[in-house]
Amino acid sequence: MRGILKQIYCSATLLNSGGIIALNKVIPKLPFGVFQSQNSSLAVTEMLEKEDAGLFSPNPKVRGMTSLDRDAFTKTIQVPVMKVKKEIINKVMKSLKHRLICRPQLKRIIDDPNDGDHKSVILDPFIVTSEDSFDERDREVFKQFEISPQVNHIDLQLTYEQFKTEEILQAVLPQGQDVTSSFSRVGHIAHMNLRDHQLPYKNLIGQVLLDKNPGLTSVVNKTNIIDSTYRNFQMELLAGEETMMTKVKENGITYEFDFSKVYWNSRLSTEHDRITGTLKSGDVVFDVFAGVGPFAIPAAKKGCIVFANDLNPESYKWLLHNCKLNKVDKKVQGFNLDGREFIRTVVKKELSQYIKSFSACRKNRIHIVMNLPALALEFLDAFRHLLEEKPCNEAILPTLHCYGFSKDSNPEKEVKDRAEAILGSTLENCSVHLVRKVAPNKEMMCLSFELMADVLFTNHSNNTGEKKNLQITNISVICARRLVDWGIFKSGEKKS
Repeated sequence: MRGILKQIYCSATLLNSGGIIALNKVIPKLPFGVFQSQNSSLAVTEMLEKEDAGLFSPNPKVRGMTSLDRDAFTKTIQVPVMKVKKEIINKVMKSLKHRLICRPQLKRIIDDPNDGDHKSVILDPFIVTSEDSFDERDREVFKQFEISPQVNHIDLQLTYEQFKTEEILQAVLPQGQDVTSSFSRVGHIAHMNLRDHQLPYKNLIGQVLLDKNPGLTSVVNKTNIIDSTYRNFQMELLAGEETMMTKVKENGITYEFDFSKVYWNSRLSTEHDRITGTLKSGDVVFDVFAGVGPFAIPAAKKGCIVFANDLNPESYKWLLHNCKLNKVDKKVQGFNLDGREFIRTVVKKELSQYIKSFSACRKNRIHIVMNLPALALEFLDAFRHLLEEKPCNEAILPTLHCYGFSKDSNPEKEVKDRAEAILGSTLENCSVHLVRKVAPNKEMMCLSFELMADVLFTNHSNNTGEKKNLQITNISVICARRLVDWGIFKSGEKKS
């Protein structure tokens, strides 16, 4: 009955998607009337998924296991099989692929101990329950190859190897608790962010990931937030080898580094590619927080002139290494400075001459990338009155790509407001791009805008009194936001 129910529902869903029938007309007529509600289709789906999970879930005795015992996961289930002659087995398998069982490392063709001329093909127990489960297309195949549609049932032993990562962890962790099987892959390293309730099972989780993901040799868990001067985080080895030296290929470019000493986030691959897409050969790029080069090296590959900086000596070392590795070391000048010092020295010196030359030829642009989301916006004040005199009214001004985190309900506005408060000027023609959701209430944003002349050049500034008032206002805004972040008082709340 259960198999028939699934076939009815799947067929109805297919017909509904094609506009042939209305699904809500079919659901109330299903057996026993158990799904007669507005959410009937959802109820059916949830029931089917639960029953599927029940059959393909490991032995219940593994619940609460903290040290991995692979043998304890073994379970025996009943599955349907049908006999097929050995000489036609490959042709039939192709025709029946939509009916076959699908489990990791499970052979779907087994020997028939009572018949040397035939093989037994294992079918999906949720699709095939009897001969009536086959449709007209299946029967045509059977007729063509002279196959009997008879379905038998046999005992099948499922072992640890046949269960998926999620199934194993759901069986082990306490019921009702979130199961995290996702991770960031950095070469041979799997990087996880486990929650508190998962920590008692951390070593088991690490070993399961190693077992189920070929190519991984190390699993680590982040043990604190990225709040250090150098942006790298403390990590704990959960399973595998201790070596953190790794090689990563992103957007066709190879990077090598010690993952324990530098910052790398594989989830930023799309963002690196997006920014690179805005560049063209001959452009100038200043990368204030360059890391090991995920913005700088693609820019250099595209023919840009690149000035790349990072305060972390390890990041600086691997930046230079990766530039040589990708044969762009002649196009990238590397620096190991604080971000503000880099802006006030290197950027100031080079920016002045490129604004003049680009304003004359008008063929290229200047880009400044500031990828330090926790702090980058606060470095914007380093650009205020950085240069002395604007070369001409039609000067080519640099475009900034500044990253920031926001927990606000309107992150686009909040990030823009913060930048305006620090710069002391209104941003026009700016864009705010959602990079990714870092947490349910935390988003990483990229604010892109052309740096205004009244901010960049001294001779466009207001009188001294106005400048001091503006600085005080900016500092007040920043301090107030910090107090809100620290929970000392809420936004909009006045303190005496």
